[in-house]
Amino acid sequence: MDYECVIIGGGIAGTQAAIQLGRYAHNVLVIDAGVGRSTICGSYRNVLGWPDGISGPKLREIGRKQAQSLGVSWVTDEVVEVDCQDGQFVVRTKERELFKAVTILFATGVMDRFPELPNLRSCLGSTMYVCPDCDGYEVKNKRTIVLGSGDTGAYMAVTLSGWTDKIIYVNHEQAPICSELHSRLAELRIEVVAEPIEQVLCAAEGMFSGICLANGRVITGERGFIAFGGNEVRSSLASRLKIERLENKHIMVDPRTKMTSVPNVWAAGDVCAHAEQLTIAMGEGAQAAIWIHKTIMNWRSANGDTRHLH
Repeated sequence: MDYECVIIGGGIAGTQAAIQLGRYAHNVLVIDAGVGRSTICGSYRNVLGWPDGISGPKLREIGRKQAQSLGVSWVTDEVVEVDCQDGQFVVRTKERELFKAVTILFATGVMDRFPELPNLRSCLGSTMYVCPDCDGYEVKNKRTIVLGSGDTGAYMAVTLSGWTDKIIYVNHEQAPICSELHSRLAELRIEVVAEPIEQVLCAAEGMFSGICLANGRVITGERGFIAFGGNEVRSSLASRLKIERLENKHIMVDPRTKMTSVPNVWAAGDVCAHAEQLTIAMGEGAQAAIWIHKTIMNWRSANGDTRHLH
């Protein structure tokens, strides 16, 4: 089936783009694998209009329904290949579906790396966090345990010291910490524990209360942060089209249009090189959609399609 735009990824950026393109009455398909950073966040509290927080899954659900009400098609599947053939893009999925599109938007995001410890996922976004810019405020003056690895976790602990002086860093993977960070941790009187974690402890569902180490030691805490490094930037599909990426695999885009180095291909959200924030992802999704719209209208004009042209 042919579409004017196929959006790969139904997270925050992809859904916002779909809503904008749906309001332009374009023929749009979102292909969503149903996994991503926003699917594991129990509550976003730094978003305009949601002072008490909203979960990632709930926000995705609301957005999907809004996009579908505007005529956007939605498929739950995983894209495995994107090629360019005869001036159009061909998208193939894991379920062997094939779609053609005039334009493509990559909104495939980033996935955090962390160990599958008991109770960890249930606390994410509610009392355990990933991003200090989003949620550093949530640990203000609270006893906070950073669960991490090497320098990445150490840097997180140092960063959070601006909100609380009650920090313990548990180097779960016992990776090396550079001398500069060692000195900084000591200056800030941040305790460093180089032991593997057995499980995350909860006082109630989603309420972080500490950790139990493999050696049996229990460390209590009010809030937790994870910082293991090695997060997966989901841009491998873009590499097939020879789209320019940074060494860390984030996609390079034009700051004004969000178009990639390949014409008629855009990227938005965490997969791009920028601060990884929900509200920024929303803005980039809308921004990309505006320029996708302009391209679609030019394509229609060139192909003698006068719909919505005045």
